[in-house]
Amino acid sequence: MSDEEHHFDSHADAGASKTYPQQAGTIRKNGHIVIKSRPCKVVEVSTSKTGKHGHAKCHFVGIDIFNGKKLEDIVPSSHNCDVPHVNRTDYQLIDISEDGFVSLLTENGNTKDDMRLPTDESLLAQIKDGFADGKDLVVSVMSAMGEEQICALKDIGPKN
Repeated sequence: MSDEEHHFDSHADAGASKTYPQQAGTIRKNGHIVIKSRPCKVVEVSTSKTGKHGHAKCHFVGIDIFNGKKLEDIVPSSHNCDVPHVNRTDYQLIDISEDGFVSLLTENGNTKDDMRLPTDESLLAQIKDGFADGKDLVVSVMSAMGEEQICALKDIGPKN
């Protein structure tokens, strides 16, 4: 038994968790929470007091930060909820390919070619129009729980 080789699948991350626990009673509006395995921005929190032996409960209404769907959850206020690690990074837009992917320039000078164009129609139109006009564009990429999406656009002037 001990002479068998053990193989471990190694992944690129350092084993960091995609979420961290936080007590439900301390989560506030405009914070983030995981509802039904989706990272959400909290838009409404209400706390209900219960009977003699019950727990106070927190009712969360959140909007999925990637697809905009409204999700709800009710958790006892003393219990822990998962809160996603949400990061926002700015990249300079280099190119838009025909198949819907963008080429972005990272801070260290490398290119990032695995980002899709956003599904939001107005943001998509702004990116395509600005790129067609030859403007220097910076896109904000939101990432949480292994997903990434372009969420905002900044115009830093015309290309020289």
